[in-house]
Amino acid sequence: MSTHPSEDRLATLRGPLAPEPCTARGITALTANPGCSRRAVLDAAGIDKATLAARLGRPARFGQSPFALARGRAFEALVKANGYAELIALVREKLGVPVEEAAVADLNEVGGSASPALRARETGHLLDRLAAGAEERLLLDHPVVPLEVAGRTALLEPDAVTHRVDGRFHVVEIKSFAVIDGRADPAKTAEAAKQAAVYVIALRRLLESLGHDPALVATEFLLVCPEDFSQRPVLARIDVRQEIEAIGFQLSRLRRADDLARALPADATLDLSLRSDGTPARTDAELAAGVGALESHYTPDCMGYCDLARHCRAEAVEQARPECLGGRVRDDLPGIDSTRTALRLIDTPGDGETLDPGHAEVVERLRAAARLYDSRRRPPGPRLPTASSETSPDAPAGRSAG
Repeated sequence: MSTHPSEDRLATLRGPLAPEPCTARGITALTANPGCSRRAVLDAAGIDKATLAARLGRPARFGQSPFALARGRAFEALVKANGYAELIALVREKLGVPVEEAAVADLNEVGGSASPALRARETGHLLDRLAAGAEERLLLDHPVVPLEVAGRTALLEPDAVTHRVDGRFHVVEIKSFAVIDGRADPAKTAEAAKQAAVYVIALRRLLESLGHDPALVATEFLLVCPEDFSQRPVLARIDVRQEIEAIGFQLSRLRRADDLARALPADATLDLSLRSDGTPARTDAELAAGVGALESHYTPDCMGYCDLARHCRAEAVEQARPECLGGRVRDDLPGIDSTRTALRLIDTPGDGETLDPGHAEVVERLRAAARLYDSRRRPPGPRLPTASSETSPDAPAGRSAG
């Protein structure tokens, strides 16, 4: 069976390697910068951005430590032990949910297969039955939920989804950062909330496609973290309505990755595979050309969440693009392609030189700012003598206060 031409193009860009799975973390990063065509295509094609950045000579300088990852896996295993005994106890005690017999649907595998597509189908069948009124399950362990992102279908995997809490589905996120004296790290909590919002959007769209009310998925999620310095789990309910609205809006603004990929040169490649002798199938120069054919939208914020940010920053600096100084500078210079152009436009035009009418307002603001800057840089005028200077030891001989 042949695939869609756009799928062929993305697969050709990627080469023989299996695509990297799309995650909620990646989607929140993509929606944080919806104008970046480069990220949209890389994510849709499933390119390993960390490896690509290293091949381009500017590896990412962030990421979770192996110790943090190991701690996270250990804490999740503790929460899931004995059929989610710890989480079920928290749901019963903290949320007042009467749970006499709690059944857990293990969706890590279906019939011995870990295929995401198969797990997604089973998740859909189970959610359909539960939304129709079946009460056979309380918890869904690692369900797989589809979500369309930039024209591609991503298969997302929340830690868990719980049923029958206030009669609705709740996304469960298990994180290993601690809640100390009842408070968690605000930045980490905000990141967890954004990821949970992506899962809520995906679940709501799936239920709607199955003919059920999307409001059956709650707009708050259950965050499970270790309490204080122990491994004892504690549960919090966090409202993500604002995150759902913001991310949903940004998802609607994303350009289709299929269209972006079709516009690339025929020889563009992002193939990171190795030959049988261990040498790269593509040279670093070929990869750099493939990345360069994709329009980027760099801002300083990218440094916090995108593996390719250091490469894009170097490009922006080399080309003197206004966005390398931040979104505010970019917005203050509409239509100006570089800071070099902005500096040139500050100078008064010479004889016969005319300005682009579209730049007139920007140029006037630039020149006003330059005049203000120059006035602040002028040296102060001569100091007038004061009474105190006349009586100082350095005053000329023969002068006195009288």
